[in-house]
Amino acid sequence: MAMAAMPFSDRGVVLFSANPKPITKTLFLAPRGRGRGRDRDRHGHGHGEHSPPQPQPQGPQSVFSCPCSSHDPEDIKLKERSTRRAVRIAWEKLLRWSRSWRSRNQTTQSQSQSDLSKVVVLGGGSFATAIAAHLASNKPHLHVSMLLRDHHLCRSINATHFNTKYFPRHQLPPNIVATTSPSHALAAADFCFHAVPVQFSSSFLETISPYVDPKLPFVSLSKGLELNTLRMMSQLIPKALANPRQPFVALSGPSFAVEFMDKLPTAMVVASKDKKLARAVQQLLASPRLRISTSSDVTGVEIAGALKNVLAIAAGIVEGMELGNNCMAALVAQGCSEIRWLATKMGAKATTLSGLSGSGDIMLTCFVNLSRNRTVGLRLGAGEKLENILSSMSQVAEGVSTAGAVIALAQKYHVKMPVLTAVARIIDNELTPKKAVLELMSLPQVEEV
Repeated sequence: MAMAAMPFSDRGVVLFSANPKPITKTLFLAPRGRGRGRDRDRHGHGHGEHSPPQPQPQGPQSVFSCPCSSHDPEDIKLKERSTRRAVRIAWEKLLRWSRSWRSRNQTTQSQSQSDLSKVVVLGGGSFATAIAAHLASNKPHLHVSMLLRDHHLCRSINATHFNTKYFPRHQLPPNIVATTSPSHALAAADFCFHAVPVQFSSSFLETISPYVDPKLPFVSLSKGLELNTLRMMSQLIPKALANPRQPFVALSGPSFAVEFMDKLPTAMVVASKDKKLARAVQQLLASPRLRISTSSDVTGVEIAGALKNVLAIAAGIVEGMELGNNCMAALVAQGCSEIRWLATKMGAKATTLSGLSGSGDIMLTCFVNLSRNRTVGLRLGAGEKLENILSSMSQVAEGVSTAGAVIALAQKYHVKMPVLTAVARIIDNELTPKKAVLELMSLPQVEEV
């Protein structure tokens, strides 16, 4: 999956563009002080034959020095004090704004949150458990219900308050109760957090749909595309529940479950077309250790969350093949461009893709060893078979199943995606990582877009 920029100037380019077009124009730059000076002189400028001689600097003056700058130690100290004062004032203004904003909104937030009594989390995986633990500790008055399919895990959580499968060291808050009964879990719930893997979501939701209130807001933690239908979760959940108006929010951003459980600082984004609902989920989740931003760009947040998993597999392959840091940077930059091309064609905002759910999540997933998708790629790059890799994993790597759907979506919107297409072909065993590298590197040199 390696790529490296092939520069034709000192600025450099990436390998591919959304609409590749070979470069045919060549730039010739005149030597400094020769042709360019005479050309300018014809228009009355520059230093041609008839222009007066310019004074030359005398003495050993540095090319970086400014003749008007003062070297007086007292002047330098005065400027440093002035700079520090400006920084301090800027910081104090920020803190005053923060205190003012909190004082204006605290009463309204407290009133809206005091009406909540119960939330339900669908799933018992690592991130489902982490969200349940966060909600329960952040709002001690809440009843947090976890709906599981595993009876043994359900009994274990209720008896010991540990999810021994994923977090044997982290005790869960006492206001978490696990159940395998959809009717008990969903009864009188104010919010539902969906953390079931994408490819199993439709069938699971169809089984619990008789117990779902049509007005119950669903907050999706799942990232990916349904393979057969190419649906995002914002489309899949209402379809599976047979309710086109089911309230929906997408929660995304750079967040590993184990760091969440360790209560390390984290920032995420909630996206919904209903701004009031997005703010309600923001208030429900926000805490001193979790910052929540809001967005109305559901498509951008979901597509970035789905495609970054496929890109992480590519990054892992580069690492597994030991192709170096230059190659890794080129690959991820190219992958980010491909994600932007497709997402914007689908109606996403470019600014979303440079935010938490885009660049933030991509950096975390591509560069950190805790990433399941990156681990799959790393082992593929080292020569392991995909079936052996997947059979040894206890959690789902969504990028494996999403890769094919991503390419189908790219074909639907007429977008060329060389890196992500290569990942799909490797997963389908139609291309080896080494062959993919050679083919990608032989593609035309094109203009950066």
